[in-house]
Amino acid sequence: MVCYTHSADGEARLPAGIKPCLCGAAVTRAAMRRIEADLSRREFLGGSAAVLALFAGLGLQPAHVQAQPAGARPPLLLTNLRFFDGRTPRLQAGRDILVRDGRIEALVPAGQGPAEAQRIDCSGRSVIPGLIDAHWHATLVGVSQVAAMTQDVGFVHLMAGRQAGATLMRGFTTVRDVGGPSFGLKLAIDRGVIDGPRIYPSGAMVSQTSGHGDFRFLSELPRMPQDGPSYTERMGAAAIADGRDEVLRRAREQLMRGASQIKIMAGGGVASMYDPLDATQYLEEEMKAAVQAAADWGTYVCAHVYTSQGIQRAIRAGVKSIEHGQLADSATIRMMRDEGVWWSIQPFLADEDANRYTDPASIAKQQQVASGTERAFREGRSLGVKMAFGTDILFNPQGAASQGRQLAKLARFMPPLEALRLATGSAGELLALSGPRNPYPAPLGVIAEGALADLLVVDGDPSKDLAFLGTPDQSLKLIMKDGRIHKQALA
Repeated sequence: MVCYTHSADGEARLPAGIKPCLCGAAVTRAAMRRIEADLSRREFLGGSAAVLALFAGLGLQPAHVQAQPAGARPPLLLTNLRFFDGRTPRLQAGRDILVRDGRIEALVPAGQGPAEAQRIDCSGRSVIPGLIDAHWHATLVGVSQVAAMTQDVGFVHLMAGRQAGATLMRGFTTVRDVGGPSFGLKLAIDRGVIDGPRIYPSGAMVSQTSGHGDFRFLSELPRMPQDGPSYTERMGAAAIADGRDEVLRRAREQLMRGASQIKIMAGGGVASMYDPLDATQYLEEEMKAAVQAAADWGTYVCAHVYTSQGIQRAIRAGVKSIEHGQLADSATIRMMRDEGVWWSIQPFLADEDANRYTDPASIAKQQQVASGTERAFREGRSLGVKMAFGTDILFNPQGAASQGRQLAKLARFMPPLEALRLATGSAGELLALSGPRNPYPAPLGVIAEGALADLLVVDGDPSKDLAFLGTPDQSLKLIMKDGRIHKQALA
């Protein structure tokens, strides 16, 4: 192979009919400089994440991203609208929404936006903040449990990429991933390689032996000192840790990978085969180890748990977010309120949208959880606990499409705009607990000056009901994330 030399301006001096080698071209040199800059320590250690960074550095991005370089985009002005700001429980009017460089620059009086802005007429429709799912499993929602346990991990990640795009098209512009190997997916989305929501990753779920994150088969017991990690540990879905020192190690590993918060298992669960729902998991000193590891990095711990005993132990240990908690008694709910702990709660109703199980024991546990759901919502709300919405759709690719419909169900327990606040402004406050580990340090879930420009234009009146969220293909007329339009179906 002959490599012809390029001149200083990048032009090759070639014989007639010979195509140039691009190894020294200006565009190639610039790409290599970006690649070298991208190979930071974290990305190098991240394995697949680094590979995705290379593709992003070479400019292999969706066409809509390439077509909208940040410096060339004019400001956008959404006009002729009403809006829910993510906080105030009423629709507001008389303002237009000015978006510039990925942020909401201002809420300007109607008709008074800058002349150079590109106007988007919302035709009197409602505008709401991009939705937040505070309990999502980005890499585990798109495959069955059998597939997650047995298929090549590359297949799992490819299915996760497909689900990421679908998640965004349902109007969920941000998710908090509370268990799974989502670091590479997050990087691919952030770099524009694929479309999807921004991800707040927890990394592997930290679980005790026999805990909710221990998905080993009985035939794999006992674990001996010479044994390696189980498959779910190797793929990054779970990290089994017993004792203070091991919990510290596994929590620190997730922080090293880029976790914005740590997830521990503090009680029994439905999807796991061997731990009873009423089991309390992790000693208080073990929980405190995870909390200390997270606090040393300026962030927090969230805990999977349903029962009062497990919740109270987690709160005493310093956990800041309770995941699920449907079986909490009144004293425990008051303790959550008094300690300022967040309740990340899901509408588990054992209905047509529930995760599917075939094991009788799991089905029974699912019914038990569902029996406490309505009381948990109503009592948590009446006592003033800080609440955020999540779905926890798990190992259920068909059920993923119910994400918006699950949010709409919250209107059974509270006024629609209050329910919507749990998936916008309130959820954004919960995510901000990650402090310096926050990968997107700007206001989320709100329509306010300086907030990230995540906006949905909807066919429907969110002050009356949220049913429109169940039909996103028809009802979401515009989907904007970071000021970029991912769907435009306005006339």
